[in-house]
Amino acid sequence: MESSAKHREFNEHVCVKPLHTPGDAHSTAVNSGCYSCAFKEEFCSSAWVSVGRRKSAIMTKNCHNDHKMKFALEEEFPDLSLHNNHMAKVLNKDIYNKLRGKSTPSGFTLDDCIQTGVDNPGHPFIMTVGCVAGDEESYEVFKELFDPIISDRHGGYKPTDKHKTDLNWENLKGGDDLDSNYVLSSRVRTGRSIKGITLPPHNSRGERRKVEKLSIEALNSLDGEFKGKYYPLKDMTDKEQEQLIADHFLFDKPVSPLLLAAGMARDWPDARGIWHNDNKTFLVWVNEEDHLRVISMQKGGNMKEVFKRFCVGLQKIEDVFKKHNHGFMWNEHLGFILTCPSNLGTGLRGGVHVKLPKLSTHAKFEEILTRLRLQKRGTGGVDTASVGGVFDISNADRLGSSEVLQVQLVVDGVKLMVEMEKKLEKGESIDGMIPAQK
Repeated sequence: MESSAKHREFNEHVCVKPLHTPGDAHSTAVNSGCYSCAFKEEFCSSAWVSVGRRKSAIMTKNCHNDHKMKFALEEEFPDLSLHNNHMAKVLNKDIYNKLRGKSTPSGFTLDDCIQTGVDNPGHPFIMTVGCVAGDEESYEVFKELFDPIISDRHGGYKPTDKHKTDLNWENLKGGDDLDSNYVLSSRVRTGRSIKGITLPPHNSRGERRKVEKLSIEALNSLDGEFKGKYYPLKDMTDKEQEQLIADHFLFDKPVSPLLLAAGMARDWPDARGIWHNDNKTFLVWVNEEDHLRVISMQKGGNMKEVFKRFCVGLQKIEDVFKKHNHGFMWNEHLGFILTCPSNLGTGLRGGVHVKLPKLSTHAKFEEILTRLRLQKRGTGGVDTASVGGVFDISNADRLGSSEVLQVQLVVDGVKLMVEMEKKLEKGESIDGMIPAQK
């Protein structure tokens, strides 16, 4: 911080005062090179200075990391030699050394970001992300780590790229005519983070309870088709729990080592809960991996109706939060800010359960999915097998394209695959139907 304090740009934007020796209010001595930095409005532990379109963090010396900084780089650098995740692929000693002494304004550190990826080496054939954000500022303070991870995970997305947001359901073409003999159910979900509150890997009990309080107030204000009820996990009766499990609504304490190592199960089930409307077609999870997980779902193939409810409901919820001076985290580069870098952008997963017993055994099934920019899961979700030829088909992209475009790819792609399935049922070739790369 001693050198940063001398920079002209720093002094133009930030008020700097030396930290006085305890017990001597008039002392001008600086303790260990530490400074208090603040905007004109208030003091804070770090300062943000606008530089062009992006923001760079000018950090105070991070006293929270002081004990780690006493050790040499080689003594602190994690052993990633057997790891297979995006974090391990990107992180090297130069990046670690540059970032290890920094923290965000709320105190989230580089080691906090990477711990889940350090503790979970991953699978040789499954590339996980291996890091999380603890607050909105994490993606900027640790951009030397996050930017290449985001690029790897999101198809070469560059630090200068801008994300597109479009939540106007009327821009979706078709989607109300997917064949219900094949499409069993339709669903659109996303996550949202409340601005001004740290994310689940880092938030305190008080912050988590504030998220729940704000969420209950926002959700209880909804009316019409969105009118519903909130179910706190800690107060849930056995009957309510059994019913929510039967409806496939309930989320339980995370058992995934990836989530546990990231600190997302702390104080479970305090301030966690589920809200759904009376028709059980609009659902919100509170304080799971993200502050909010918003889901619109129904039986059959009317994706247009599902997407309309999704967009309208999201807007209603955000309007209430804004009345309490809490919007959702968003910027023009990363779109909606969420805990895991894999969900940046739209955070959207639009999917259908569709019967494809013939097509799924075709030699070009995987190629077709790739060309349509779609992905498949088993009937029970990720890492499960298909039952009766039923697959969960959804969009593969999150960052760089809009909500409308991502759902459009699902609608058009599933419609084509159902037509292929019908051809195969008749014993006809589908070679002429193989799509070009989207």
